[in-house]
Amino acid sequence: MIKPEITINSIKQNIRDCYKKAVTVKLNLGRNKFVTFPATLSGIYSSIFTVEPFDKNFLGKTAYSYSEIMCGKVFITLAEKRA
Repeated sequence: MIKPEITINSIKQNIRDCYKKAVTVKLNLGRNKFVTFPATLSGIYSSIFTVEPFDKNFLGKTAYSYSEIMCGKVFITLAEKRA
């Protein structure tokens, strides 16, 4: 369900704030299945953004649209600093 207080422009601004920083990506695969992986936000484009997983053997999708965040299929959070 789309939340009315979240707009594509606010999502784009939040993604721009995370550019070239370590993030945690959580993907909703449906039926209560989630995949979580650490990555770096590597590219920002007009309709998509790309992430580069820390695990070089990761075979999943690494480009996402801003609407996928709006619909709740993708969650991006800044990673906590590692000690």
